[in-house]
Amino acid sequence: MNRATLDLWVGFFVAIGLAALLFLALKVGNLASSNVGETYRLQAEFDNIGGLKVRAPVKSAGVVVGRVAEIRFDPESYRAVVAMQVDNRYKFPRDTILTINTSGILGEQYIGFEVGGDTEMLKEGSTVKKTQSAVVLEKLISQFMFNKAQEDNGKDNGKK
Repeated sequence: MNRATLDLWVGFFVAIGLAALLFLALKVGNLASSNVGETYRLQAEFDNIGGLKVRAPVKSAGVVVGRVAEIRFDPESYRAVVAMQVDNRYKFPRDTILTINTSGILGEQYIGFEVGGDTEMLKEGSTVKKTQSAVVLEKLISQFMFNKAQEDNGKDNGKK
């Protein structure tokens, strides 16, 4: 094999290696599944967004239909404002309820669409009024422990 052919093969395998590295980086960074097509922007306010992050999935019936585009704090209402980019292929009724859910017990958080029955659809720039905030695991545990302590106190007082 002459030197030029060897250089060509080395270049070919280096290019394949770089392409594979780019592919893995996109998969790990969750960028490969980003919406490349046309989208429309929706907005919603939540009391508590928990650990929701920009680029988190927006799902309906378990299918990714969009991504969280922006999260900001509204100093007037003291609520979190979440902007989402939803794929144009998917239209949702105006009375759709948005919830912040978690994949599994400790998985990533995402916004779930619970579809309503209205005939009028959400459109570019719409604000979804019906929202349900994230359930904070620490809060649930502390409430459970507090209730359990109260029950135990009641049992102790009844025995005396």
